[in-house]
Amino acid sequence: MLLPVLVFAVLAVAFFVRLRSGADPQALPSALIGKPVPAFALGPVPGLEAGGKPVPGLSSADLKGQVTVLNVFASWCAPCQVEHPMLMRLGQEPGIRLVGIDYKDPGEAGRRWLDRHGLPFSAVGADATGRAGIDLGVYGVPETFIVGPDGIIRDKLVGILTPENYASVLERIRAAGRPAPVTN
Repeated sequence: MLLPVLVFAVLAVAFFVRLRSGADPQALPSALIGKPVPAFALGPVPGLEAGGKPVPGLSSADLKGQVTVLNVFASWCAPCQVEHPMLMRLGQEPGIRLVGIDYKDPGEAGRRWLDRHGLPFSAVGADATGRAGIDLGVYGVPETFIVGPDGIIRDKLVGILTPENYASVLERIRAAGRPAPVTN
């Protein structure tokens, strides 16, 4: 008879401690932070062009050499539509390389969506099966990864890029290009 009361008390204390910790409920840890981007090679989104030239697909090898922001989006994703104007803004930032993965879009839906809303990406891989997304640990779009010049995932943004968090995310991106502090 006391067991349900005891279980409730333990859960109540756990919830109270979690609420009082000040942890960001949007911040979800990623097992891949600090690890190389999983290997993938995605073909281009069919028919997607910029300036009369085909937009290239994307592979994990393309994510080396400079800090790269990798956004996973889909045409069927309502939050992606809300986020997209901020990605257009981010794509104009000097020194920022922004690429995308079109996640589980059927046929030409991704191309039509980007044609309608604008193309902020320098490369877009078509992940029709969702395999690359699974390997990246994507469980809901949009998700954005910040990849260091060494191909190591430095940070992950779950949820949308907004005017309210834009400056903070931009600082996180710029920090990924700085050398790590030396500790003794």
